Amino acid sequence: MGAGEASIGGLTVNRLKPLSQQEARSVVADLKDWGRQEPALSKLLGADGVPRDFVIAALSLSPFLRDTARISPALLSLALEGDIRQELQETIISARECWRHAGEPEVMTALRKAKRKVAFLVAMADLAGLFDGRETTGWLTDFAEAAVSAAFDHLLFAGHEAGKVVLKDETDPGQGSGMIVLGMGKLGGRELNYSSDIDIVVFFDPEAGILSDPEDGTETFARMLRRLIRILQDRTGDGYVFRTDLRLRPDPGSTPLAIPVEAALLYYEGRGQNWERAAFIKARPVGGDLKAGERFLKELVPFVFRKYLDYAAIADIHSIKRQIHAHKGHGQIAIKGHNVKLGRGGIREIEFFAQTQQLIAGGRMPDLRVKSTEKALAALEAAQWIDEQTRAELVEAYWFLRSVEHRVQMVHDEQTHNLPETEAELKRIAFMLGFPTTGAFSEALTKVLQTVEKRYAALFEQETKLSTETGNLVFTGQNDDPDTLETLKRMGYDRPADISRTIRGWHYGRYRATQSVEARERLTELMPLLLSTFGQERHADEALLRFDRFISGLPAGIQLFSLLSSNPSLLTLIATIMSAAPKLAGIIASKPHVFDGMLDPALISELPTRDYLARRLSAFLTGTVYFEEKLDRLRIFAFEQRFLIGIRLLTGSISGKVAAEAFTDLADLVIAETFAAVVLELESVHGHYPGGRVAILGLGKLGSRELTAGSDIDLILLYDYDDAAAESVGPKPIDSNRYFTRLTQRMIAALSAPTSEGVLYEVDMRLRPSGNKGPVATRIRTFLKYQLEEAWTWEHMALTRARLVCGDQSLVAEAETIIGDIVGQSRDRKKIAADVSEMRGLIDKEKPPKDIWDLKLIPGGLVDIEFIAQYLVLMAAANGQALADRSPATEAAIRNYGPGQLSDDDLETVVAALGLFSELSQMIRLCIEGGFDPKEAPEGLKELLCQVSGMPDLKVLEAEIRAYSARVRKIFKALVV
Repeated sequence: MGAGEASIGGLTVNRLKPLSQQEARSVVADLKDWGRQEPALSKLLGADGVPRDFVIAALSLSPFLRDTARISPALLSLALEGDIRQELQETIISARECWRHAGEPEVMTALRKAKRKVAFLVAMADLAGLFDGRETTGWLTDFAEAAVSAAFDHLLFAGHEAGKVVLKDETDPGQGSGMIVLGMGKLGGRELNYSSDIDIVVFFDPEAGILSDPEDGTETFARMLRRLIRILQDRTGDGYVFRTDLRLRPDPGSTPLAIPVEAALLYYEGRGQNWERAAFIKARPVGGDLKAGERFLKELVPFVFRKYLDYAAIADIHSIKRQIHAHKGHGQIAIKGHNVKLGRGGIREIEFFAQTQQLIAGGRMPDLRVKSTEKALAALEAAQWIDEQTRAELVEAYWFLRSVEHRVQMVHDEQTHNLPETEAELKRIAFMLGFPTTGAFSEALTKVLQTVEKRYAALFEQETKLSTETGNLVFTGQNDDPDTLETLKRMGYDRPADISRTIRGWHYGRYRATQSVEARERLTELMPLLLSTFGQERHADEALLRFDRFISGLPAGIQLFSLLSSNPSLLTLIATIMSAAPKLAGIIASKPHVFDGMLDPALISELPTRDYLARRLSAFLTGTVYFEEKLDRLRIFAFEQRFLIGIRLLTGSISGKVAAEAFTDLADLVIAETFAAVVLELESVHGHYPGGRVAILGLGKLGSRELTAGSDIDLILLYDYDDAAAESVGPKPIDSNRYFTRLTQRMIAALSAPTSEGVLYEVDMRLRPSGNKGPVATRIRTFLKYQLEEAWTWEHMALTRARLVCGDQSLVAEAETIIGDIVGQSRDRKKIAADVSEMRGLIDKEKPPKDIWDLKLIPGGLVDIEFIAQYLVLMAAANGQALADRSPATEAAIRNYGPGQLSDDDLETVVAALGLFSELSQMIRLCIEGGFDPKEAPEGLKELLCQVSGMPDLKVLEAEIRAYSARVRKIFKALVV
């Protein structure tokens, strides 16, 4: 017998030190009070000696035990003079049978009182050293199994009496019921913690024959489980039995509490994960139909233990506790606050050490298919997977750490694994373990943790990619790992619990992209890089949740996850999109195929010139024969290329000005191909029209080559034909009016009709002669006559931005001449200035700007700048300026015709404002739908706007916008008033 030991009733027990003399005196006072209620206790503790000293120390160290003794002093007497093992055995048997001839309140009371008794007796025996860790966990598990079985038998019997089920044997409700209750984790492995939750999963066989209506099985058993949780978990005046966790069932976020056996088997066969395989190593029937449970587990053996050596599982299992890697060079283990279960060198490392190797080799070696951790380590030694020293070290460490865990939980009956943060509370744990000081305890614990860490690290020594630089990243099971939440916070996430839950959904295979084992393994490898990359974004949570929506739409994930793993720059780009550009993120999510274009190595380096786009379009259309097929190809191409131009703009590889030209070149090419397809389709029905010529005139931003990612297109269709021809020449001849009207209508429909591949462009034809009241197609001479005799000033302003997009070259040339002549007329300055001023005033009145970010409509914004440019062009002839080199672009018009009408400073101010507002507008239209609101906009977009404007922050940028808009409005008024 050592110095720290003594004898009680002939048994060797630990001699404990009280927490303090003050606590000891307080306990003595309580013992005197309790002795008046329990004379036997007074006699036992009346004299100085080992029993009295032990009780005083134990109750001073554990407030929970002291409170329990206060409630029932007889328990203390029983612990000191009774046969603890016999008392525990009888209590457990009684608890198991308490359902017989008892209602639910009586069952709840009986189980709670039994739990209090078992917990107190086991704890006292544990502290005294009468029980080792094996016996402590064994008794706790036996009681938990009895409580679960009793509760289920009560519920099945109650269901029988209510007519919901028909039992085969009322004295043994579970027998033949088809209701399978599996104990998971430490309950299944007979290793239950002192204050543990219990993990169970419940399956049922609808064909077992006990259900009155088999179709009601899911709801019937779900109701039972909700009552089960109340029976075991609700706190009453007698306490509680066990916190009960049902979240280890398949995909708990979307499945009922009880699952049909067939559905469960299909899930595990098709979507089961490696961590679930590990969990089922310990699974054991603990209630209901025990034989059915054994049959179910037998059917799961091929899922849990694969036929071949499964080395591929090792990386995935390792990812479950990524920070459990070697930790080499990462400093000393801090004892205070250390998590003895999940932390470095903790219990989970020992469990994973065993379970990983069981998964690898269990399919070939049935002897490895054991449930307890100690037996698994022994089996691994017997199979020569580990040596005798490794087994001995890990077994000793396992039971030492379990003893520490029990005492941590014994203090307040809390399900915690963290050592105290303070010296005073750490002393409590040290004394409960029999250490004389916290220093001695810390030294012993550190040695154990380092031993475990070293052994575990050796198992994963090749897994250098899965190092611990980022910290703990656990996304398996159901509970949030506290250290993982802290890691996510450090990485930049504001809502770590939401992020953790989202990632667990990926691992459950809820999306097609993550349903295959291979895809989840790739995702596991990618996870540290992915989280780190997204964490660098200003609004990391928002970005990652958009990425979640993206992968939810993917048909498969292996290729994507592999690409991202080997191409960090691509992952950075995706993070930027998800952070700054909800609109682009939505496009990726709804049409994942556009992502393919991002894999082009030349995406960023090669400019989207007209020639580049034309080559790509020609290749994309190769082989198309039918009209609808060609239109669908055009929609796909336009959608993808708009997206890819946007990506270049987002990454800064092109400016807003270059993007505008690229968006316009793309529109030109698509309009031309659409027009050619529509002409062929019309001619197949109505033939060609003699002398027929058609040209497409682009106006607005299409005409001025300033399209954005979200622009619609303004078009006018001009045509001409041989006056001698009364109708077309073809299978179904029609007159000229119907012919060219149908051509225009089909052109509009081809561009703007929604299909499964989306819309090419929204088309606006309100700028045609007579607006919406006029015919949709305009003959060239009618167009000329209208412009000369009827057009308003604003219509001539619109013509300054007109540009022929495609069509018959002779008609294109003729239309160019007409537009040049109309625009180049000499005009009365006062009238034009008054008309422009009046029109701008009308816009101010009918469409006032929402805020300073309404860059188009604010005074001195883009409308003012465009009006200045249009005014300068219309007044060029009156100022003696030739229009031979007329350009529809706004900046070109200002630079070409501003000299002489604007001062040099004013000209440069207007051009600079145009550049700033256009760059900002391009980025805003690319990234979000609707207007920009600084309060609601993504942080990533705000950063991008500051980058493209060269401003340090948004406030400075807003001040710059105000300054430029004020100066432009002043220039506008001076010019046109």
